[in-house]
Amino acid sequence: MKPLADLFPELHIPRKVGITMHQKPDADAMGSAMALSAFLQLLGHQVKVISPTNWAGWLNWMPGSKEVIDFDRHRAAAEEALKGIDWLFCLDFNHLDRTKHLAPVLAALDCTKILIDHHREPDEVTFQYGVSDTSKSSTCEMIYDLIISSGNADKINNSIADCIYAGVIADTGSFRFSSTHAGVHRLVADLKERGLEHMHVHDQLFDNYLENRLRFIGHVLLHRMEVMYEYNTVLLTVPKSDLLRFHIKTGDTEGLVNFPQTIQGIKMVAIVIDRDEERKWSFRSKGEFDCNT
Repeated sequence: MKPLADLFPELHIPRKVGITMHQKPDADAMGSAMALSAFLQLLGHQVKVISPTNWAGWLNWMPGSKEVIDFDRHRAAAEEALKGIDWLFCLDFNHLDRTKHLAPVLAALDCTKILIDHHREPDEVTFQYGVSDTSKSSTCEMIYDLIISSGNADKINNSIADCIYAGVIADTGSFRFSSTHAGVHRLVADLKERGLEHMHVHDQLFDNYLENRLRFIGHVLLHRMEVMYEYNTVLLTVPKSDLLRFHIKTGDTEGLVNFPQTIQGIKMVAIVIDRDEERKWSFRSKGEFDCNT
């Protein structure tokens, strides 16, 4: 996989570009896709963004999100959008299988595939160019780096700043996770100087709950939380019946895994959610406790 910087000289040559992210995209995945899309369009590229699945409704405030194509629901339109693309940017995932049913379509594309991600063990065979850096707080931070390092800082407008900031605060837990290195604060300071209205983004991400979502969170914490102090661990188990009872939609469980971390002495939280086709596991740890090993 060649360095992303090798593509910088070609950024100003208009191309047909596709952008995709992992299934059930969160604020970092959607924010990085929207920021990159807006940036590339400012450089004259034709850009289409394809999501493998649907996404949380509370992400629809992001500029450009209404043009994103949901592969699961609109397969023909997604395949048409990807037809003949020159570049494919793959954001916030390390293997194509993170894109669910879209994976074989992406694998078959005859184009230059570019990875931008901050997770471990990337598939470097599939991608011709890219960067995978686990020291980065978020993929949105990496999109910011791309824009700055390629000499296009002047292209960061309010829309791009909003999307980058959204992914950064989401993946850093509002700057409380260990991934919040000094460079993250410098990034935010730069965005603020460029006109970022951070309160607007925060309101859209964190102060935009529907009543049923808040009641669902309370129900899970009261009835579905097992605290195992001897292991410094909390387990949340959410049956499908809870999802139906509280009318939970995509994205409504986002952030649920963070609440038990406020319990004194807890170092790891695991959550399992029963869905129609799968059982989703999520883990969150803090300090030196590594839940990835």
